[in-house]
Amino acid sequence: MDPNPDPTQDKLPELRHRLSTRIVASSLVALVVVLGMIATTLWLSWRLEGAGAAINDTGSLRMRAHRIAVELLVPQDNREGRVFEQLHVVDETLARLAKGNAQRPLLLPDNRYIREQLADVTQYWHEIARPGARQALLSGDSRAYLASLPELAGRADVLVSMIESDNAGKTAALRVAQGGLAALAVMGTLAMIYLLYLWIIAPVLRLRDGLQRMAAREFSTRLPVESRDEFGVLAAGYNRMADELESLYSSLEQRVEEKTRQLAAQNLEITALFGMAAFLNQPNDIEAMCDGFLQRVLRQFEADGASIRTLDPEHQRLSLVASIGLSRDLTDSEHCMRVDDCYCGEATLGDKVFVIRDMRRKGKAPVLNCHRDGFSGVAVFRIVSRDAVLGSFSLHFHEYRVLPASARQLLESFGQLLGVAFENRRLDAQARELAVVQERGLVAQGLHDSLAQGLNFLNLQLQLLEAAVRRNDTAEIEEILPLLRAGVAEGYQDVRELLTNFRSKLEQGDLRMAVEETIDRFRRQTGCDTVLEIQHAQGAPLALGQQLQVLFILQEALSNVRKHSGAKRVHVRIDNARDFTLEVVDDGRGYDPQEVAERTEVHVGLDIMRERAARMNAIIRLESAPGEGARVVLLLPASERLAA
Repeated sequence: MDPNPDPTQDKLPELRHRLSTRIVASSLVALVVVLGMIATTLWLSWRLEGAGAAINDTGSLRMRAHRIAVELLVPQDNREGRVFEQLHVVDETLARLAKGNAQRPLLLPDNRYIREQLADVTQYWHEIARPGARQALLSGDSRAYLASLPELAGRADVLVSMIESDNAGKTAALRVAQGGLAALAVMGTLAMIYLLYLWIIAPVLRLRDGLQRMAAREFSTRLPVESRDEFGVLAAGYNRMADELESLYSSLEQRVEEKTRQLAAQNLEITALFGMAAFLNQPNDIEAMCDGFLQRVLRQFEADGASIRTLDPEHQRLSLVASIGLSRDLTDSEHCMRVDDCYCGEATLGDKVFVIRDMRRKGKAPVLNCHRDGFSGVAVFRIVSRDAVLGSFSLHFHEYRVLPASARQLLESFGQLLGVAFENRRLDAQARELAVVQERGLVAQGLHDSLAQGLNFLNLQLQLLEAAVRRNDTAEIEEILPLLRAGVAEGYQDVRELLTNFRSKLEQGDLRMAVEETIDRFRRQTGCDTVLEIQHAQGAPLALGQQLQVLFILQEALSNVRKHSGAKRVHVRIDNARDFTLEVVDDGRGYDPQEVAERTEVHVGLDIMRERAARMNAIIRLESAPGEGARVVLLLPASERLAA
C-alpha cells in the first residue's frame, strides 16, 4: 500500500460534479424543452387559424367578382347600388387581407411571395377590373370587365394556392411538434431511467463486480473513472488499491492477449468495411449519406473532427459538403478552396491519398486554420470513382498521431466506396429528371390537343357574334349563342377528362380495377354501349410502369372516340397471354389515315399514344376507314415484359 496517500483524493467532489447537481440540471433542461415545444404548437395553431380565415376571404374574391358580372349582365332595379356595394366589399376584403386582424384572427402567412401575389391581385383589381366595372355602369358595355374576370380569378386562385401551400407546411410542422411532445414524454422517461442507471446503478454494479473479481484474485481488474462525482472518487480509490495489489503479482499470458488484440483489430476493420458498403448502398440523400459516413469514420479511427469536400472539375475548386466536430468559423473559412491550396502546409488533393502533418511544427504555416480548434494534425484522402477524383475527406486530430498502414488502406477503400455512392446518386438523379421531363412533355401535348381546337372554334364564333351584334342581326346571334354554349361545355368536359387522366394512379398495381373505372367514366360521359373483355390467360402481371402506360393509352383512345368518332358502340379487349394485347374498336364515322397523315396540323392525340407505346417498347396500330369506325391495337411482346 502507498505509505503516503494523498488525503485530498477521497474528499467529496465539487458541487458542479455532484450527482444532485446533474439531476437538478437535467430536470430544468427537460422543463424548458417541453415549455418551448408547447409554445411552438400554440403559435402554429394560431397562425393556421389566421391563414384559414385568409383563405376564406381570398376565395370570396372570385364569388364577389362573378356576382358583379351577373349584376352587369342582368339589369335589375337598383343595379348600380348593388354593384357599388359589391365593389366596396371587394375593396374591404383586399384591405383586410393586407392589414390582417390578430383578434379574429386573420393573418396572411409571413411570406414575401404571398405578399407580392396579394399586391398583384390588389393592383389588378384597382387598375383593371374595378375601372372596367365602373365603366360598364356608365356605358353599359361590360366586355372590358368580363375580359378581366378570368385573369382576376386566376390570380386570386394563385394566391389561395400559395396560402394553402404555406398552411400545409405549418400543418406538417404542427404535427411534428405534437409528435415531438409525445416522443419527448417517452424519451424523457427513458432518458431519466437511463441516466439513473448510468449515474447510480451502473457504477454500483461495476464496483460490486470489481470487488468480486478482486476476491477471485483478478488483480488486473480496473474500474473506469468516467466522472468526477462520488462514484468517480470510489472508482479511483478502488484502482489505487488494485495497483498496489497487482504490483505483488506478475501478469500472465501477455503474448496471448496481444495476439487477441491484433485479431480483434483486423475483424473490426473487415466489419467496418462491409458495414460502410452496406450503409452507402442504402437509399439515403447526399446529406444523410455524408453525415453517416463521417460518423462511422470518426468512431472507427477516434478522430476529433472530419469533413467531406467535393471537386468542381471545371473550376478546380473544393466545396465543403459536410463536417463534424469543426467550429463554424473553421467551416466558413474552408467552405470553398482551390485544389492547389495545401493541407497543413504541404498536402494537396493530387498527392498520394494520405497526408498527415503536425501543424505545431515550426516553419509550417497551415493554410487551413485548424489550430483555432485545437487540432494538431489532419489526414486527407481522395474520393474516387472509375479513376476520376470526385473530392476528398479529411480527419482532424487534437493530438498529433501517425496512422498505421492498415488504417490508411482502409480509409482509401472508404474513399472509393464513397465515390461509387456519389456516382450512383448522380446517375439516379439524371434518370429521375429525364422521366419527369418526358412526362411533362406528354402532359403539355395532351393540354394542347384537348384545348387548342375548342378555343380556336370559340374564338371564331365570338368574332362572328361580334360582327352580328354590330349588324344587329338577331337571327344570327340566336344561331351563334348555342354554338358558343356547346363549345364551352365541350372545353369544360375536356379539361375535366384531362385532370382525371393526369391524376390516374394504380393502387398496388391493380390494372383491372383502373380499367373498369375508366370504362365506367366513359359510359357516363358518352352513353355509348361499351363492352369490356379481359382475358388473363397465363400471362403474369405487367410491371407497374407498363401498367400505367397501358392505362394512359386506353384513356387517350377513348377520348378520341368521344370527341371525334360519334360512335354508338365501343368494344375494349385486354388479352394478357404470353404477349399483352389491348384492343379498342368503335363503330363511329372513322377517318382516312392517308388524309389525316397529309394534313398540316399536328395530331397530338395519336402522337401521344405512339410515344407512350414506344416508351415501353410496344407496337401500336391505328386502323380506320371512312364510315367503318376505328381500331387501336397495342401489342407488348413477351420479350419486352419487365418484372413486376
